[in-house]
Parts: sequence; structure tokens; C-alpha cells
Amino acid sequence: MVKFYSVVFLVVLAFPIYGQTNSPKKQWFESFSIRGYTQVRYNRLLETNSKLKNEQGDRSWGENGGFFIRRMRIIFSGQINERVYYYVQPDFASSASSTGLHFGQLRDAYFDVGIDAKNEFRFRIGQSKIPYGFENMQSSQNRLPLDRNDALNSAVTNERDLGVFFYWAPANVRKLYASLINDGLKGSGDYGVFGFGAFNGQTANKPEQNNEPHIVARLTYPLQIKNQIVEMGIQGYTGNYVITTDQLSAGVKTNTNKSYLDQRIAATFILYPKPFGIQAEYNIGKGPEFNKVTDSIEVRNLHGGYITASYKKDFGQQTIIPFSRYHYYHGGKKHELDARSYHVSEFEIGVEWQPNKNFELVAMYTISERRFEDFRLQNNFQTGNLLRLQAQLNF
Repeated sequence: MVKFYSVVFLVVLAFPIYGQTNSPKKQWFESFSIRGYTQVRYNRLLETNSKLKNEQGDRSWGENGGFFIRRMRIIFSGQINERVYYYVQPDFASSASSTGLHFGQLRDAYFDVGIDAKNEFRFRIGQSKIPYGFENMQSSQNRLPLDRNDALNSAVTNERDLGVFFYWAPANVRKLYASLINDGLKGSGDYGVFGFGAFNGQTANKPEQNNEPHIVARLTYPLQIKNQIVEMGIQGYTGNYVITTDQLSAGVKTNTNKSYLDQRIAATFILYPKPFGIQAEYNIGKGPEFNKVTDSIEVRNLHGGYITASYKKDFGQQTIIPFSRYHYYHGGKKHELDARSYHVSEFEIGVEWQPNKNFELVAMYTISERRFEDFRLQNNFQTGNLLRLQAQLNF
């Protein structure tokens, strides 16, 4: 299997050499762009329970939380060749420990290699988002709710991993994907009509732990119906996830090699906000989860999803988007301590105000019920409400 993927990798690198045309050489400053965004939050207003936490989302929830830089990202990208595009995105708001903030960490580092002249067929090589879940692939710069839903986001922490992916989309669809972002319609970006790939499976910035890559596939298509745009899709992945020593409490029981089946399938429906929008996804699968009855990590069923409703209204150069979301999840989170067991039921209502393209302000009220349990923290069920604020700079 490893030899097979090595051969594929070499073929991908060699193929674009053929069919190139002699075009004027661009100057270095014409081959890339620099952009980015920063998000600053405060989550403690109208808070009713300081024990309510969200480790995978915003860690400034609850006690000892204060003003918080959620993201500070700079994106370097460019079409450096007719067939080669690159994208590098570090984040300078990562938390290296519970006592340290604002460390630099790599989020994306990949290049796209086009197979044909229009780059309708291309390979993506490096660390990038896994094509699983519309909201997972949607940039946090564009997403309305302040955090991703637990149900699909529990599949891949930080939504990324190292791998090789094949994407195909007709030129007209790629143009449409770009317009959904540029027109402020909260698109997910261009991950093809069809995507297929292999990746390590241990999530971003972590080394591989076995010789078996995860496999993922996704099929989706946006349809224009008069003034509306509808997109429906299906995606799934399978592999084995290895729980490492640093993810385990002393005393928790595991299987012999700490390797667990990790597989899911999800369906997506999107009605882009023109002006009313709906975004809904649901996934089912199996994965590692802590069982407090046996004090062990076992492969267990998981399921959950979300639905988001929004309404986009433009006032001259300003935009206001009221929205609401309900999301639910029952299952484990493989990348957290002891594959922590979760049961989440959460309703959010908020509004995003864009006075101009460079600044956004979001206010969102959250009503939450969360059960999150591991070997050390059992019978932990927290409920509460809180008002959350975010200021975002786009540059």
C-alpha cells in the first residue's frame, strides 16, 4: 500500500511537465498574494454556569476565561505556474498549553498540481482540510456561528491532516465556488465536485502512528435554480485511529495496540442566503469513545448534525445577517483525553453585522446542554446560557 501511494505521488509530480506553454515569466511579486484575518472574542456576558466548557471550540468559555484572540491568521497563496498553485496558512493564536497563548502553528501548507490546461482535474499535496463536511471546509472567516458544530467537527480536529487528494470540477463550477465567497454568500471554497484522497488520519500537525492511511471521498454539486443556488452532497471516510500515550489518563483501559476503527458518512444540504439560507448536515459512524461503565475506550456508534437558518440583508455598503443554529451530537471525540464521551444539545441565535468588508461584529446567545466525560471526570453534565461577542478584522 505504501509503495502504491509513493508511485502515485511521483506520477503526479511528473505529469504537469507535459503540455506546458511558453508564457512570459512573471515577476516574483506577481505570483502570490497576502491576506488574513483576526478574531477577538469575549464569552462571559450573561453567563449562568462557569463550569460549562467547549474544549474543541473556544477554550475561553467558562471560569478563568476573558478576552481571547481566537484566530490570527496570515495566508500566503499564488498561482506560480499555469499548473501549480500553492497555499500556506499559519495561525498565531494557538495555545501550546493551558498557561500559554499566541504560539505560531501551521494550519495549511499544500500545493495544487493541475492535470489539464483548465485545472479542472488537480491533485492537492500537503497539509490541508479533509473534504468531509461543508461547515468543516467553510473558513471560520466566513462561518456565521462562532464555533463549528460538534457532530461533524469531531471527525477531524482543526479540520486538517497530511495527505494527497484528487479534486475535479468543471471550470464553470469552480467560477461559481469563487463567486459564493466573493459575494458574501458563505461558501465553503473550492473542494471540487468530486474529491478522493488518502491522509494520515492522526489529524493536523501530528505524526502518523500506523501504516494504514485513512481514505476519504466526497461528491457534491451546486445547482442554480432561477435566483437561488442549492448544493447537496455526500461524503465519507474510513481508517484506524491510534490513541497515543499523551491522550490517556493513568488507569484507563485500551485495546492492545490502541488502534480503533474510525469511519463516518455524512449528508449535506445548502440553500445559499439569497436572501434566505439554510445549511444542514448529519453524520453517522463508529469511533473510539470512553465508556465509564467499563473504564475503557471502545469502538462505539456515533451520530449527530445541525441545521442553520439565516437571512442576508444589504444596506448600501453594509450587510446584516441574523441567524440561528441547532446542533446535536452523541459520541466520542477521539483526539481528546481518553476519547472523551459527549452528548451535546445546543441552540444558538445571533446576528452578524458587516459595516464594511474589513470589519465584522457578531453577537450570539447560546443555550447549551453538554455531557462530557472521561476517566478522571465522570458523571459530568453541564447546562447554561451565555452571550458571546466577536470582532473580526479582514485584511
